[in-house]
Amino acid sequence: MNLSKSLEYFDPINSISASINVIGVGAMGSRIAELLVRLGIPKIHIWDMDTVEDKNIANQAYLHHHIGMKKVDALEELLKDINPQVKVYKHGEYKDQALGGYIFLCVDSIELRYKIANNNKDNQYVIAMFDTRMRLEDAQSYAAKWDNAEQKKMFLNSMKFTDEEAKEATPVSACGTTLSVASTVVSTAAFTVSNFINLIRKGECDSMIFTDAFNYTITKF
Repeated sequence: MNLSKSLEYFDPINSISASINVIGVGAMGSRIAELLVRLGIPKIHIWDMDTVEDKNIANQAYLHHHIGMKKVDALEELLKDINPQVKVYKHGEYKDQALGGYIFLCVDSIELRYKIANNNKDNQYVIAMFDTRMRLEDAQSYAAKWDNAEQKKMFLNSMKFTDEEAKEATPVSACGTTLSVASTVVSTAAFTVSNFINLIRKGECDSMIFTDAFNYTITKF
């Protein structure tokens, strides 16, 4: 893969030796995985048990011919179209498997995200975790270096609410479908991956990034 446009700024081959896990490859996860592979990440673990539906095409990375495919299979195809050399390790549902490296939490359930983070809070093989949440126009991106006790505490505390509470705060259509627009998804994925790049290049990341894709605002902590 020709990385001449970005290699002087970010060298994924020589900068990253740990694994990268994207858990949940729906709207946010598929876009984050796409951006990581476009950066030249040589290998990536993707986790999901769902299949691509026609409604997913509007806000996820998938194409029309992916409808009916398992998301991990469809995303592998897409990622290899970007970089034929990338190694994609596919996993189904996350069931307490051992994790390490950089972890992007993109599953629909906040309770599952908290469970993954909390189960690995003392895992010395985890370098950092990232978590994204979005509504229709605004979104939040959280991150923690796992050797930073304060960041890790803030990261875990930000997840202490239930799926039902999250559902109440999420806009839905008249027929009950969760509303999501591509511009919110893509902008939030971009900020999350940029935070990851800053961590690799500078050794630090922002704990929280709040964005509004339609009022063009960003606040970070």
